[in-house]
Amino acid sequence: MTETRQPAIILAEPQLGENIGSTARAMLNFGLTELRIAAPRDGWPNPAAEPMSAGAFEAGVEVKVFDSVEAACADLGYLVAATARPRGMEKPVTNAAGAVDWLTGQERRTGVMFGNEAQGLSNDHVALCDAIMTYPVSKAFASLNLSQAVMVFAHAWGDAAGQGGRFEGRDAGVGETASRDELIGMFEHFEAELERAGYFYPPDKTPLMTRNLRNAFIRGQWTSQEVRTFRGAVKALAIGRGKARIKREE
Repeated sequence: MTETRQPAIILAEPQLGENIGSTARAMLNFGLTELRIAAPRDGWPNPAAEPMSAGAFEAGVEVKVFDSVEAACADLGYLVAATARPRGMEKPVTNAAGAVDWLTGQERRTGVMFGNEAQGLSNDHVALCDAIMTYPVSKAFASLNLSQAVMVFAHAWGDAAGQGGRFEGRDAGVGETASRDELIGMFEHFEAELERAGYFYPPDKTPLMTRNLRNAFIRGQWTSQEVRTFRGAVKALAIGRGKARIKREE
């Protein structure tokens, strides 16, 4: 995604301060910071919102409060309605990823509107929007908490923005990938001990058996630490076998 002005998240007539706070938390997790609250039932600020926000308001989410839904979206050039119900309106419909594509293709200011906890968006609210976003929820149970609904979209936005996870691929705590030289050293060490233990039989099968073992190890994508640990285990087994042999001879 190129640098695109992020959409405003609009909560249409939200009821619970807890849901407003958890919405802010969900937004900031994925880089969204503009929250618009239209005609909140319990007013604003709401003391119940702060604990659920986990500090999102102080960390970057900016709240603007409006008397009506119409006022909250008055300056937006492109608006998407989030709803799980068909509305019988001639509007394009897409999922979260599609909505992100449409929003990032706009040169105008944009927004995504979510309805309140009891009824969602009214038809009048949806009529104000250019497009509809819906999620592939179960037909038997299509009820999402307000902040959960926002998080689905926020995740799609963050994913398209290339934020990725805090760490991807290997866990940053497991160390660097083993070099080819380290792997070969491990192979040779292990194979030498297998040879001493009489594992390679019949002898003419040794090349095939060796290749099979090496292929299995390569698929493991070993780290340097794992190689050292495994070689230590091989060494311990070899020493233990030697001590057992000496004890038998005694």
